[in-house]
Amino acid sequence: MKLGTENKTKTAIAAGLLLVAAFVVYNWLSSSGSDSTPSPTAAKVANAVTSAAKTLTKPGAHKTGPVVLAQSLDPTLRADLLKTSEDVTYKGSGRDIFQNQPEPPPIPKEVKPVINTGPPPPPPPPPIPLKFYGFTGNKSGPKQVFLSKGDDIFIAKEGQIIDRRYKILKIGPNSVEVEDVLTNNRQTLPLTAG
Repeated sequence: MKLGTENKTKTAIAAGLLLVAAFVVYNWLSSSGSDSTPSPTAAKVANAVTSAAKTLTKPGAHKTGPVVLAQSLDPTLRADLLKTSEDVTYKGSGRDIFQNQPEPPPIPKEVKPVINTGPPPPPPPPPIPLKFYGFTGNKSGPKQVFLSKGDDIFIAKEGQIIDRRYKILKIGPNSVEVEDVLTNNRQTLPLTAG
């Protein structure tokens, strides 16, 4: 059932004009005992109110449709319209509408990890099992290094290969650089006591 109050701005303007008209009529009636002719401003306001009311009550004045006049309203109860409103179910967002709270942030969707379909990376080369035991040498001659592997002790100079696998690259005062010739793995062995 439409009452013609769908356009709230026009309804508010009509209510305001109706209040102004009531005020003008009240002033005209209260001043009719002392002055029988209404003032020219009151007459202008009354004319404006009546012309605005006529404009608002014309059929087709609203863009949404014709205005339903109070004389054509049907006072009978329409059960079919009530039934359609009973079938509507409320589907809320789960938050309390009576509390002034910001909406909770959306729950992030689970991101599936990207599965690498390529071949797995090669395993890291095994560590060199030698331990730097110490070194010997004089200032003018080449240095020699002592390396241990389990119970075996090897003595080598720079550039030599020991245990048929490990090449001594550089001998320093506190470490030695060794290369595994089978895997090309280089490792620096620090000086350890033992």
